[in-house]
Amino acid sequence: MDHSHGGGLLVLPLLLLAVAVISVPLGRLLRLSPIVAYLAAGVVVGPFGLALVRERETIVAVSELGVVLLLFLIGLELEFSRLLALRRAIFGLGAAQLALTAAVLGGLAFALGLTGWRGAVIAGLALAMSATAIALKILEERGQLQQAYGQRAFAILLFQDMSVVPILALLPLLAPGADSPVTDFPGTAIAVGRIGAAIAAVVIAGRYLLNPFLALLAGTGAREVMTAAALLVVLGAAALMQFAGMSMALGAFLAGVLLAGSNYRHELEADLEPFRGLLLALFFMSVGMSIDMQVVAANVVLIAAAATVITILKAGIVALLFRATCPNPGDALRAGSVLTGAGEFAYVLIPFGVTLGVMGMREASLFSAIAAVTMLMGPPVASLSDKALARIGREGPPEPEDLEGVRGAALVIGFGRFGQLVSQCLLAEAVDVVTIDNDPEMIANAGRFGFKVYYGDGARLDVLRAAIRTEVRLVAVCVDRREAADRIVDLVRAEFPGLKLYVRSYDRRHTLELLARGVDFEMRETFESAVEFGRAVLEGLGLAHERAVEVADYVRERDLERLALQQVEGLAAGRDLVWRQRVQPEPLSEPLRKSEALNPEAAELVRKETASS
Repeated sequence: MDHSHGGGLLVLPLLLLAVAVISVPLGRLLRLSPIVAYLAAGVVVGPFGLALVRERETIVAVSELGVVLLLFLIGLELEFSRLLALRRAIFGLGAAQLALTAAVLGGLAFALGLTGWRGAVIAGLALAMSATAIALKILEERGQLQQAYGQRAFAILLFQDMSVVPILALLPLLAPGADSPVTDFPGTAIAVGRIGAAIAAVVIAGRYLLNPFLALLAGTGAREVMTAAALLVVLGAAALMQFAGMSMALGAFLAGVLLAGSNYRHELEADLEPFRGLLLALFFMSVGMSIDMQVVAANVVLIAAAATVITILKAGIVALLFRATCPNPGDALRAGSVLTGAGEFAYVLIPFGVTLGVMGMREASLFSAIAAVTMLMGPPVASLSDKALARIGREGPPEPEDLEGVRGAALVIGFGRFGQLVSQCLLAEAVDVVTIDNDPEMIANAGRFGFKVYYGDGARLDVLRAAIRTEVRLVAVCVDRREAADRIVDLVRAEFPGLKLYVRSYDRRHTLELLARGVDFEMRETFESAVEFGRAVLEGLGLAHERAVEVADYVRERDLERLALQQVEGLAAGRDLVWRQRVQPEPLSEPLRKSEALNPEAAELVRKETASS
């Protein structure tokens, strides 16, 4: 594409943004995954399609940052203790999958005469790896990344990323004339030392420096500074690990793991999410651009057959390995279906094989095309496997779900005086609770008393998306500003309609507005404390305790009646209920249930009874 004319710098970004905006809706109409839409769009606009983008390398360097951000955000979901718990899956299941799959695919390539034995080793390793971005995107769309099989699949992907550096270090041994290599021990020692120093630097910074640094920036109240800090953390860790000779994605993942327990985890996730999505879209388009349509046209049958066989073999091997440790056969098949596409590092290993002289250009183009087609097939295969498993599951009677002890989880927004007491009630019953607040000083004080509070503005949709997980069943809005509470209620009702909403109300007018918005429960911030205070005052004046309790209940009942009238007739209705005195001989009726008193039928009944009295 010619960029010599004025405004040429904007042509490529505008083109890519337009392609992204157009391709996804078209993909939805065809019931295709967004990943497939991006891959197909890359084929169309790439150098082997319409040639609107002639040099794929112009966007590869930027698009690879999408994988870096993806690994960082995944790391934020894995605290170090959970990562240690996955060590067996990483080094056991991951190593077994890579070794077994590479041996099968490499042996098949050599047996079919597609390349020599040296090239078969590289091709087997390249095709055995799985596309991290595609697999994690599928698991996220399913909402199953945190499930047991999703964690094991992620362990395999993590081992593959970790193995790239040692594989690249050992591949030169395959080069012709390298049968008796002379090992450079000083150079190796320096490289190992550099890697160790880089890892130590990331660990020390993540453990001791980043939280105070982010707290200082959060105190400024400038959102753009927090966004810049998030990008600085990710790209800094990635660049440091790349300088040490490791994968950028691995460095970003390590930084994410170290920040998983940070108070600013949700804010970082919310700030980086838009960048991740856009850069991943560019990455998938760049993969589509790499498919040489001339090679595909000349070998269309071979490439289609090879991609199909590889997909089946990789899914079968993963399913067999999972079946040994996974009690649910459906999960084994799901794991196999998400790991079928060749990995991003195939486009590193295959060109490296050409550089070493163990693979010709035609062979490299053929294997690159096969790898790209497996990527293209990955999302549809995963979707078909889901539909097949769902159909099989419907044929038999579903197993009864054990709900004993299930409490779900709550998201508490706001950790002021009100939110602190709410959190204490939840923690006393061992409820899984996530608390967010946007006051750094409050967060620091809460940490001194053993509370874990994350930094984040609950009135931002991206923060809510980062904090609300599949296990969250209720959102407790405990903020002290009514505007913020209203904003949060509107966002949750629009984006998460299945969640219960319990809201702290500012005053009576605010209560009526919240009820009109359809919240599940509301309470004025001073109502109960004031009623209890009034009861204590009555007792201090000499009234019997039982009588004082009855008066307090009577005030609550009249307040509910007044709310019901005000919902029907407006804020001025029911004023006489405020001053009505409780008659001594008359037994106090049981207080109305709030949920009954606040519906229209009950409100009308209360209005008639009030009018008649």
